[in-house]
Amino acid sequence: MIVIAILGVILSLAVPAYNKTRYEARKKICITNLSEIEASKQIWGMEKSKTTGDIASTSDLIGPQLYMKRSPDCPAGGIYDFGAIGTSATCTIEGHTLSGN
Repeated sequence: MIVIAILGVILSLAVPAYNKTRYEARKKICITNLSEIEASKQIWGMEKSKTTGDIASTSDLIGPQLYMKRSPDCPAGGIYDFGAIGTSATCTIEGHTLSGN
């Protein structure tokens, strides 16, 4: 009985820590994806002589010979909005923002 009680205490401490670590890892991957989207938008804008407010479609940025090889996916299931040049790309999951690093 004592062994089972000790295992219960250990699990009650380990599971929340595991969930928090998993959440933070997903958030960091999403922010990395947002950074890659921003870099792709900036390079596209410079190469195509675009200015603030111009919008790049996914077909302008994503493809085998383009700035991103494949479309990034948020590991938490969020959806990305690339936005216009001069605005940050966003994710629909709260807390997954470039400004919230």
